[in-house]
Amino acid sequence: MYPSQPIRRARKKRMSEINVVPYIDVMLVLLVIFMITTPLLTQGINVELPQTNSTPIEQKDEEAIIVSVDKDGRYYLNLGDSSDRPLETGKLMIRIKAVLKHRQDNTVYVKGDKNANYGKIVVLMARLKQAGVEHVGLVTRMVDKPGVR
Repeated sequence: MYPSQPIRRARKKRMSEINVVPYIDVMLVLLVIFMITTPLLTQGINVELPQTNSTPIEQKDEEAIIVSVDKDGRYYLNLGDSSDRPLETGKLMIRIKAVLKHRQDNTVYVKGDKNANYGKIVVLMARLKQAGVEHVGLVTRMVDKPGVR
């Protein structure tokens, strides 16, 4: 019943290659997800910016704090879930102070509509300085045609 010699099992040769096909599939799925969600991350109020010849702002790791002023003089903050709802000046300053507590860079950019009341923008900039903002920048759009100012 038992053979005289032990049965030798064939040794499996170790596979030294990595199958990369599943990794490519995962990469393509992630690429599609990022391509779809990236345009959705851009949010804000439609503001008609004045055109100037200026240098672009350097991109930083943190999302910039942008306060928008529409043509009716209402203020909007780009951070949070209510970026499309106008804020009263007091609530706006409270939110900006709260955000600045957790940031090293305390620069706030003002994005004013070209048809907005200039006084509203100046008042906003003064209130931002009172709230502890060290640097206030104005957002503009580059001139479309060279030589036009």
